[in-house]
Amino acid sequence: MKSKKKPAPSAKPAAKPAAGKSGIDADAVRDLARLLKETGLTEIEIEHKGARIRVSRGGVAVAAAAPAPAPVPAAAAPAAQPAASGPVAGAVPSPMVGTVYLSPEPGKPPFTAVGKSVKEGDTLFIIEAMKTMNAITAPRGGTVREITVADGTPVEFGQTLCVIA
Repeated sequence: MKSKKKPAPSAKPAAKPAAGKSGIDADAVRDLARLLKETGLTEIEIEHKGARIRVSRGGVAVAAAAPAPAPVPAAAAPAAQPAASGPVAGAVPSPMVGTVYLSPEPGKPPFTAVGKSVKEGDTLFIIEAMKTMNAITAPRGGTVREITVADGTPVEFGQTLCVIA
């Protein structure tokens, strides 16, 4: 009768990768990329046990041990970008990351619409961030020329919400 040997238990990955090893958790990167697509965000970053993973829609995926890599100096930016690229005149930017709502509650009319006149301080939108509802008010009076976001969609800091002329 042959004796059967027990297979060796599978080795668990070390908490910290050995020097020279990439240490990139491909499954975590895939999960974050899926989350970006589901939420419409352009970038997401997590930190767990001293390792940081950042995924952005620009095609860059970075995994590094803390501290995070230093930012690229402005002089190294590509020269192909036009110098005058900025926000549209009259643009109302998002002051935070969150989910934008066009009306005070589901089924109610929106705060504003294209062609409607607004006064400084009028509520234009609500942005939900960290389970807190934040009123976004008109920074100046005028006529709403364009609304660039859809109800219930994620917005980024600085993203144009609407244009008031």
